[in-house]
Amino acid sequence: MFRTALRNVLAHKARLLMTVLAVTLGVAFVSGTLVFTDTLKKSLSGQSAKSYEGIAVSVTSYGQGRNEQGEKEGEPGLGQQTLDKIKALPGVDTVSGRVSGFAGVGDENGKLIGSGWSNQGANYTPVKDGKDPRYAFAQGAGPARADEVALDKATADKGNYKVGDKVRVATNGPVKEYSLAGVFTTEDGAVQAGGSLVLFETKVAQELYLKPGYFQELSVGAKNGTSADKLLADIKPLLDKNTKAQTGAALAAEQAKQIEKGLSNLSTMLLVFAGISLFVGIFLIYNTFTMLVTQRTKELALLRAVGANRGQVMRSVLSEALVVGVLSAAVGLVSGIGLAIGIRSVIGSLGAKLPGGALVIAPGTVTAALVIGVVVTTVAAVLPAWRTGRIAPVAAMGSAHLPATSKSLLVRNILGSIISLGGIGLVFLGVSTGGNSGRMTMGGGAFFMLIGMIVLLPLLSKPVIGAVRPLLQKVFGVPGKLAAQNAVRNPRRTAVTAASLAIGLTLVTTLSVLGITVGKVVDRMSTEKLKADYRVSMSSDAGSLDKSVAETLSKAPGIKAVSPQTAGYFLVDGDFRAASGVNPATIGQLLNVEVLSGSLDSLGKGEVAVAEKTAKKQNFTVGTPLKVKYDDGQEASVKVGAIFKDMEGLLSPYVIDNKILTEHSEEMYIPEVYVNVDGGASKAAQQKVVDALGKNPAITVATQQDMRNEMGGMINTMLNIMYGLLGMALVISVLGVVNTLAMSVFERTQEIGMLRAIGLDRSRVKNMIRLEAVVISLFGAALGVVIGIFLAWAVGSTLAEAMPGYALILPWDRIGIFLLLAAVVGVLAAMWPARSAARLNMLTAIKTE
Repeated sequence: MFRTALRNVLAHKARLLMTVLAVTLGVAFVSGTLVFTDTLKKSLSGQSAKSYEGIAVSVTSYGQGRNEQGEKEGEPGLGQQTLDKIKALPGVDTVSGRVSGFAGVGDENGKLIGSGWSNQGANYTPVKDGKDPRYAFAQGAGPARADEVALDKATADKGNYKVGDKVRVATNGPVKEYSLAGVFTTEDGAVQAGGSLVLFETKVAQELYLKPGYFQELSVGAKNGTSADKLLADIKPLLDKNTKAQTGAALAAEQAKQIEKGLSNLSTMLLVFAGISLFVGIFLIYNTFTMLVTQRTKELALLRAVGANRGQVMRSVLSEALVVGVLSAAVGLVSGIGLAIGIRSVIGSLGAKLPGGALVIAPGTVTAALVIGVVVTTVAAVLPAWRTGRIAPVAAMGSAHLPATSKSLLVRNILGSIISLGGIGLVFLGVSTGGNSGRMTMGGGAFFMLIGMIVLLPLLSKPVIGAVRPLLQKVFGVPGKLAAQNAVRNPRRTAVTAASLAIGLTLVTTLSVLGITVGKVVDRMSTEKLKADYRVSMSSDAGSLDKSVAETLSKAPGIKAVSPQTAGYFLVDGDFRAASGVNPATIGQLLNVEVLSGSLDSLGKGEVAVAEKTAKKQNFTVGTPLKVKYDDGQEASVKVGAIFKDMEGLLSPYVIDNKILTEHSEEMYIPEVYVNVDGGASKAAQQKVVDALGKNPAITVATQQDMRNEMGGMINTMLNIMYGLLGMALVISVLGVVNTLAMSVFERTQEIGMLRAIGLDRSRVKNMIRLEAVVISLFGAALGVVIGIFLAWAVGSTLAEAMPGYALILPWDRIGIFLLLAAVVGVLAAMWPARSAARLNMLTAIKTE
């Protein structure tokens, strides 16, 4: 029986090729994801371990802490005194301190080199022989004077910088010019991520990033014969509670775990989409084996007649599935390895430099590919195999295929209704619950609702397709009428084919509706309440602006209003609260603040404005006195001067005068500065702002449209990635339509011959098959769109509370494109079956049993 099964596999190569392709796509995605993440994890972990070579103990300061009263305590970092104490310990060979922060380098056109978030600056600390072991210099040497810097080789090459050139470097303040002392190579993670690294002389770096005389980290090297654990035990008593010490090996292991955790999110997302593709593939495999069994009904009956029992016939079909599964798994594994290589190349072409190293093909990856390929294929073939065993030999000899009984369809409809209603109930429960727990409940409900709808598809197909039958007949004539009849002739097969498209379109529609709706809400939140002509911020949100930015702009000609948006916090009645510092004189010109009671002018009198939700929660009204403690520990009593409509993303719940925050804080975090110019926004006015800031490559001057484009670009990029991933499931759906039509043509060979004989020419036969494909495709797509809109509404309902002004937006243009693409899918999928049907010899077809 196994030899028979193997011969049957080889005899139906074209049919089984589609099944192999469907399983291969899913397995390739799974294995490719595992190979890529395993390779990246090993490479990054190896790079991390390499960066800690020679470091016995690493000491990290978390800066000043706060006591229960909210007062700062401790040192801002690791001072020279601590460094000297550690250096004096027996067994210590070397101690080097490190400070780091943002530093951007401009190219010859003044544009920032590298990604803003990974552009870093640090100090150069010679340890032995005047060298820092973390950097290997290809040209020149490390910076020895305050006016010198060193650049990583990739950044120097991009900027065409040579030793001795002048380099414009920006931190969070004005641009400064330095002499290039050297060019180095490094394993630093920021550089490997596509950023840049600028090395400063230590005192310069301390002034830029911390305080003179203080370090953020200390790297301790041990003398020969001294263990890292012994050194760690000696160092710990010298440190305060806001400092942490670890061995270099422990720190490398910790970073390896963080790398693995970070990659797990990427891996999970890719594996979810692979699972969707495999789930869709099950419908294709089921259809394929149903078709093969149908075509071989007499052959299987003959086997039964010569002695094969039901179990043997069933195992024969399952053996075919096993062979196909193993073949698919093998091809999928090889394709997955190629996919992993392709992902590395794509990421590299985008500017990120992934660490090198051989591909990691773990035994678990091979096992997963084999198990997934075999299990998915075998499970999908179980039902066709079981049905094969139930066909009586005599009935099969007469080509009487076993039809679906009305009883089995009734049971199916009842079961589908129960599952669907249960799923819908869970979705509504999730909507009423809200929050993360509600969305989890909703996710389970969506799954069961989708499964229930798939089970109910045979019941739904007849009335839905029947409703469009008159239109098809009117527009396309006899081919249209016959296409509608053929589409519901075998409701189970139509349902399986439509299901794969319904799943894909459900996900695509849900993501599209949510993405566009959230994008519009965020757009309104970020720009409708913004009056400012420009927002000045660090490139790629790389950190805080220096206070000199606002001061420079306020003195520049043509600037009408400036307000730095300062982020801080204070204690209000004993609880820490986020606060925004603004310029009371100009904030009304720059932000559209809806004041519900009181006046923003009160900010200039030292009073505080409170957001509506916070005021209601705390029972605050205009005039309510608040006991506050500022960042420096000073206490004061201030009154609520205004209650305003919440402005998430623009203002914190508490708003006070910038001067007050500045007086009571040593360092201010200024994420953005809002600017209005004389005559309103224009290209020339924007250039004036850029020029006033010294053409700083690290600072972005964004218009309101830039802000819209930034947010819209992020959401569109996310949606495009999702569309690309879901595209694989839709490819499998196309193969499913091809299979269904091919089976339909095979079963109706005699009928097609009769139609040809009574006058239906080849072109109308082709139209009939094409229209049947379009009807099935649009049926599945329409169902997917309806379910997708429902799920988008449900998920959006849980987001509405956190996003004021949330209102569901249906992107009819995209929905129309989805349905049009579904129709195109039907036309393309029908090409081969339609051609086969039109080429049938009518006399031969009529004689076919």
